[in-house]
Amino acid sequence: MPEPRTIAVPPEAAGQRLDHFIATQLDGVSSSRVQLLLDQGDVLVNGAPSKPSLKLRGGEQIVITGEPHPAPLKATPQNIPLDVVYEDKHLAVINKPAGMMVHAGAGETEDARNSNTLVNALLFRFKALSSAGGELRPGIVHRLDKETSGLIIIAKSDAAHAHLAELFSTRQIRKTYIALVHGWVERQKGTITAALSRDPVRRTRMTTRPAENSRSAITHYEVVQRLDTRFGKFTLARVRIETGRTHQIRVHMASIGHPVVGDTLYGASSQLTDQVALQAASRSARRKSEAERLRLGRNFLHAARLEFVHPATGKPLELEAPLPPELESFLSVMTKAEQTPSIPR
Repeated sequence: MPEPRTIAVPPEAAGQRLDHFIATQLDGVSSSRVQLLLDQGDVLVNGAPSKPSLKLRGGEQIVITGEPHPAPLKATPQNIPLDVVYEDKHLAVINKPAGMMVHAGAGETEDARNSNTLVNALLFRFKALSSAGGELRPGIVHRLDKETSGLIIIAKSDAAHAHLAELFSTRQIRKTYIALVHGWVERQKGTITAALSRDPVRRTRMTTRPAENSRSAITHYEVVQRLDTRFGKFTLARVRIETGRTHQIRVHMASIGHPVVGDTLYGASSQLTDQVALQAASRSARRKSEAERLRLGRNFLHAARLEFVHPATGKPLELEAPLPPELESFLSVMTKAEQTPSIPR
């Protein structure tokens, strides 16, 4: 039997449903699994079983007496096209599209949790991958967020996996991203060193608020171009990370007041409005809805460049992936330019 887990309900969680709150507190646990725990009486609120719809007041003690983790999954091959930037017998580098998860996550059924991921595609394409990441993450040495596109390294053997993991842990792999953020970043260059931890209330978020389990994180940024558009002011930036924490760039840029465009989880708007047309509409008493709105549907964050020494040959590798078409198009519409702003290395 697992050890009971106690969760103190913070005041800011007042008004939330019990089942919704618990789902935010348990990483990798589906809502259906939370419902099962409640149905079985494995969740006690102030010592008594409660309904999933119970509205919390803040200050309650929740004790979970059952096992909250879903059954392990085993990844299976799936015929999904891949953009392979580099490949040899030791490793591969893939240009992952936005919208694709790297590996399976929590869901209501096994099919929902284990389909259309990068791992499914890798197993179909390469067959043999490193086993160091377990049955659910074969070949996976590092991650990219679902809505982040760009370069990701895949290990084909356990030996390559071990060497690559060492390069990551010793910060010998240089990872450079292109990001479009809201507002004009004041400094031309800067470094953000705020440690990151899981948000205690909204468990899908990370935060820079100090916590006992905070982990160091280092992000360097450099302004490529400041854009003054009819949709507002934005900064196109080159971002390099020394550490690879969850949501690191997204949280760090939001922490200095410049969230990544499209990143509604960390404060960005879900759509941009043509401010010039909006002002004209206001002056002519036309409806606000006549102003053009621009939606991206993903985060404007792209892993554009990887530099590292090959773990087997010792030769340096420098690999690049251009901005995907949807980001090029978004910039073009935003700036009314025939070409997107140039992005020097």
